[in-house]
Amino acid sequence: MGLDYKLSKSNVYKFFPQPIFSYEIDDYKTINNELSEFIYSEYNKDNEGVKRSNINGWHSKSFKFEKNNAAYKFAIHIEKYIFDVFKQYGWPFKADKVKINEMWSIINKKNSYNQSHIHPNNLLSSVYYVRAPKDCGKIIFNNPNQVSLNRFPKDLKKTEFSANIQKIEPKEGNLLLFPSYLWHSVETNNSDEDRVIVSFNVSLSD
Repeated sequence: MGLDYKLSKSNVYKFFPQPIFSYEIDDYKTINNELSEFIYSEYNKDNEGVKRSNINGWHSKSFKFEKNNAAYKFAIHIEKYIFDVFKQYGWPFKADKVKINEMWSIINKKNSYNQSHIHPNNLLSSVYYVRAPKDCGKIIFNNPNQVSLNRFPKDLKKTEFSANIQKIEPKEGNLLLFPSYLWHSVETNNSDEDRVIVSFNVSLSD
């Protein structure tokens, strides 16, 4: 079959996209300094943390939202970004119904990484970069369409239609919000510095 052809007017319908919303949050340097102090204080209180997707890294217990602590102030600060995601989805946003039902931190030291996982029973999940040195590990998202993994030709180049994984480079001050059903993992931290993030889940109360 030859490739020398002409097409009449055409269109591509991009149905069912998988969004990852990315924001550089306001005044992130000040916020990151406060979060970093808070996170390492939590680490010093309990350096074992909990075991989730983390391999070698430290996963904190869920933060307590105490008035004026760094976790509480961060939650208030990012409300407008959550609202923006709801607006782009076309979902109604009612402040008394939308809630951050869990927030935690992960410190990945050298050679630490996170296995692929999802956050069930939530609408949105997130990662926010407090510290992101070079080569500390990209976040990887997997195509949720499992059929696409079973049969496909070898591609000449990866496109938005053929790629089954996508990676995002971490950047301090960046907030990613994405549907909780998306499988995601984190590459190995190959730097000599800590990779520090805050994550949280968003759900709707009855």
